[in-house]
Amino acid sequence: MLRWLGITLVVLLALQLLAVLSVNGWGDESFQQLLSSTLITQSPMALVGMLLMLLGARLDDPQSRRAPLHWVVCVLSGVLAICLLLTIPVNVSGDRSLSDQTNQSLLAQRGQLEMARAQLDNPQVLDQVIEQGLQAGQIPESATEEQRKQTARSFMERQLQQAEAQIKQAENRRDLAVNQRRIGGTGTAVVLVIAFALIALVAVL
Repeated sequence: MLRWLGITLVVLLALQLLAVLSVNGWGDESFQQLLSSTLITQSPMALVGMLLMLLGARLDDPQSRRAPLHWVVCVLSGVLAICLLLTIPVNVSGDRSLSDQTNQSLLAQRGQLEMARAQLDNPQVLDQVIEQGLQAGQIPESATEEQRKQTARSFMERQLQQAEAQIKQAENRRDLAVNQRRIGGTGTAVVLVIAFALIALVAVL
């Protein structure tokens, strides 16, 4: 019973991989990332399946050490260990690409923010903000010239503070995403490689 349950879990992994492989987009980086992610996230299920297969074989025939099922588990575990090992550089490359894209976007936003901050003392920009404030009723007509400038400058500073806060939030999301990919992707792949390698050895020892 246990061995059949284990075989079912391994077959489920095979079906998940076949669904991705049916797209046949080896040259596409997004396809490689999808295949790598599917293999890493679904392999723990196959790992449990391998253990159940070995446990079921041991319970059914305690004296048998190298039955055909043991060799099947050994070969499948070895293949999965190699496949997971190959996903590590794919994950590292994907992490670097994603990080570079995000960094470029954040640098561009930082540049725009610095340009906007440099306009705080630009008389023409202040006049435009004052004009907009007067039209919107945010600056009273009775305000003096200095009050108008101070109100316009305060409005611009609030806008800059909001933009700064948004950039910091984006940087925090970037750091969180990178850490999740490193630990949940590359780290998990390394652990699974070791686990499948150990199962392959245990299966025939």
